[in-house]
Amino acid sequence: MKKKHILFSVVLALTSFSAFAQDAVATNPGVRWGVIGAAFVLGIAAAAGAIGQSRAIAASVEGIARNPSAAGAIRLAMIIGLALIESLVIYALLIAFFVYKL
Repeated sequence: MKKKHILFSVVLALTSFSAFAQDAVATNPGVRWGVIGAAFVLGIAAAAGAIGQSRAIAASVEGIARNPSAAGAIRLAMIIGLALIESLVIYALLIAFFVYKL
């Protein structure tokens, strides 16, 4: 019996969001939440990307210092890793553009 009440309340909550939606004209035109959301997403992504890139570079420099003969392989792995980290930041930029449009 209790599971039915919980399920009913979840279904009611999920279907009632559109009933409480407001028109874009009815909201406060002075606050642009899309810009604030986009700035927040970009700030988090840039900070996380910078921290990840700095740790990757530090680890690769330490690895090259310990074993100079493996410098080429370590450098290649570092560059691929940095490109992947940077691509995540670029994806966050694209998401920020989409959030800005909302």
